[in-house]
Amino acid sequence: MADMIVRIMGEGQVRLADSHLTELNKLDDELLAEMENGDGPGFRRTLTALLTKVRELGTPLPDDSLEPSDLILPAPEATLEEVRELLSDDGLIPG
Repeated sequence: MADMIVRIMGEGQVRLADSHLTELNKLDDELLAEMENGDGPGFRRTLTALLTKVRELGTPLPDDSLEPSDLILPAPEATLEEVRELLSDDGLIPG
């Protein structure tokens, strides 16, 4: 089972097992739908849930760790517009 390095902007990096991607992708899909619908409150809730889940499931890396990030997630306070700029067609999480 491979791990990936996830950076939360403004917070740092966590190491996360690939096995959690399915669960995170569900939240990512919700986030994408809320952004397309312009649902600000829903977007905020889902982004918070996604970041909380990454923190729960991941192992924080030391601040001085310089691992390349496989995935970059927006800061908790990021706006819908800022996150829209980070998104690919696939959402924040590929796959």
